[in-house]
Amino acid sequence: MRAVSTILLLLLSNTFMTFAWYGHLKYSQMKWSQSLGLFAIILISWGIAFFEYCAMIPANRIGFKGNGGPFSLWQLKVIQEVITLTIFTIFTLTVFKSETLRWNHILGFICLILAVFFIFKK
Repeated sequence: MRAVSTILLLLLSNTFMTFAWYGHLKYSQMKWSQSLGLFAIILISWGIAFFEYCAMIPANRIGFKGNGGPFSLWQLKVIQEVITLTIFTIFTLTVFKSETLRWNHILGFICLILAVFFIFKK
Protein backbone atom coordinates (compact mmCIF):
# COMPACT_ATOMS: atom_id res chain seq x y z
CA MET A 1 0.00 0.00 0.00
CA ARG A 2 2.88 2.38 0.76
CA ALA A 3 4.34 1.77 -2.70
CA VAL A 4 1.02 2.56 -4.40
CA SER A 5 0.49 5.66 -2.24
CA THR A 6 4.01 6.83 -3.04
CA ILE A 7 3.55 6.41 -6.77
CA LEU A 8 0.11 8.08 -6.79
CA LEU A 9 1.47 11.05 -4.84
CA LEU A 10 4.44 11.28 -7.22
CA LEU A 11 2.04 11.29 -10.18
CA LEU A 12 0.03 14.11 -8.59
CA SER A 13 3.16 16.03 -7.64
CA ASN A 14 4.65 15.80 -11.10
CA THR A 15 1.42 16.90 -12.72
CA PHE A 16 1.52 20.10 -10.66
CA MET A 17 5.25 20.49 -11.31
CA THR A 18 4.79 20.25 -15.06
CA PHE A 19 2.08 22.90 -15.03
CA ALA A 20 4.20 25.15 -12.79
CA TRP A 21 7.34 24.78 -14.89
CA TYR A 22 5.88 24.67 -18.41
CA GLY A 23 2.25 25.77 -18.23
CA HIS A 24 3.25 29.43 -18.28
CA LEU A 25 4.54 28.94 -21.83
CA LYS A 26 0.94 28.35 -22.87
CA TYR A 27 -0.42 31.23 -20.73
CA SER A 28 1.14 33.73 -23.13
CA GLN A 29 -1.41 32.61 -25.72
CA MET A 30 -4.30 33.27 -23.33
CA LYS A 31 -5.84 36.74 -23.23
CA TRP A 32 -5.96 36.98 -19.41
CA SER A 33 -2.19 36.65 -19.08
CA GLN A 34 -0.96 38.83 -21.92
CA SER A 35 -0.59 41.90 -19.71
CA LEU A 36 1.16 40.04 -16.89
CA GLY A 37 4.84 40.57 -16.34
CA LEU A 38 7.43 37.93 -15.65
CA PHE A 39 7.22 38.44 -11.88
CA ALA A 40 3.45 37.76 -11.90
CA ILE A 41 4.00 34.59 -13.93
CA ILE A 42 6.68 33.50 -11.43
CA LEU A 43 4.23 34.03 -8.54
CA ILE A 44 1.54 32.01 -10.32
CA SER A 45 4.04 29.21 -10.93
CA TRP A 46 5.12 29.30 -7.27
CA GLY A 47 1.48 28.99 -6.26
CA ILE A 48 1.10 25.91 -8.43
CA ALA A 49 4.43 24.50 -7.19
CA PHE A 50 3.15 24.72 -3.61
CA PHE A 51 0.75 21.89 -4.44
CA GLU A 52 3.62 19.97 -6.03
CA TYR A 53 5.45 20.07 -2.70
CA CYS A 54 2.28 19.13 -0.82
CA ALA A 55 2.35 15.82 -2.71
CA MET A 56 6.10 15.33 -3.22
CA ILE A 57 7.17 15.59 0.41
CA PRO A 58 4.61 13.03 1.68
CA ALA A 59 5.43 10.74 -1.27
CA ASN A 60 9.10 10.69 -0.32
CA ARG A 61 8.40 10.30 3.41
CA ILE A 62 5.92 7.47 2.86
CA GLY A 63 8.05 5.69 0.25
CA PHE A 64 11.50 5.96 1.86
CA LYS A 65 12.84 2.78 3.50
CA GLY A 66 14.22 4.83 6.40
CA ASN A 67 10.60 5.72 7.27
CA GLY A 68 9.22 2.22 6.80
CA GLY A 69 8.55 2.54 3.07
CA PRO A 70 9.52 0.12 0.32
CA PHE A 71 12.02 2.25 -1.65
CA SER A 72 15.64 3.30 -1.25
CA LEU A 73 16.53 6.92 -1.94
CA TRP A 74 18.00 5.87 -5.30
CA GLN A 75 14.82 4.03 -6.24
CA LEU A 76 12.62 6.98 -5.25
CA LYS A 77 14.65 9.32 -7.45
CA VAL A 78 14.56 7.08 -10.51
CA ILE A 79 10.81 6.46 -10.10
CA GLN A 80 10.29 10.21 -9.83
CA GLU A 81 12.31 10.87 -13.00
CA VAL A 82 10.39 8.30 -15.03
CA ILE A 83 7.08 9.71 -13.79
CA THR A 84 8.27 13.25 -14.56
CA LEU A 85 9.10 12.38 -18.16
CA THR A 86 5.87 10.43 -18.59
CA ILE A 87 3.75 13.33 -17.33
CA PHE A 88 5.84 15.80 -19.34
CA THR A 89 5.34 13.75 -22.53
CA ILE A 90 1.57 13.56 -22.06
CA PHE A 91 1.43 17.29 -21.24
CA THR A 92 3.58 18.28 -24.20
CA LEU A 93 1.69 16.19 -26.73
CA THR A 94 -1.74 17.35 -25.54
CA VAL A 95 -1.08 21.02 -24.69
CA PHE A 96 1.61 21.91 -27.22
CA LYS A 97 0.30 20.41 -30.44
CA SER A 98 3.34 21.63 -32.42
CA GLU A 99 5.72 19.34 -30.48
CA THR A 100 6.25 15.82 -31.76
CA LEU A 101 7.51 12.63 -30.16
CA ARG A 102 10.47 11.38 -32.18
CA TRP A 103 12.59 8.23 -32.23
CA ASN A 104 15.37 9.79 -30.16
CA HIS A 105 12.88 10.67 -27.40
CA ILE A 106 11.65 7.08 -27.34
CA LEU A 107 15.24 5.80 -27.26
CA GLY A 108 15.95 8.11 -24.31
CA PHE A 109 12.90 6.76 -22.48
CA ILE A 110 14.11 3.21 -23.08
CA CYS A 111 17.40 4.23 -21.45
CA LEU A 112 15.43 5.50 -18.45
CA ILE A 113 13.53 2.23 -18.22
CA LEU A 114 16.89 0.46 -18.25
CA ALA A 115 18.00 2.81 -15.46
CA VAL A 116 15.00 1.71 -13.40
CA PHE A 117 15.90 -1.93 -14.06
CA PHE A 118 19.49 -1.44 -12.93
CA ILE A 119 18.63 0.70 -9.89
CA PHE A 120 16.15 -1.95 -8.66
CA LYS A 121 18.53 -4.85 -9.34
CA LYS A 122 19.91 -6.41 -6.16
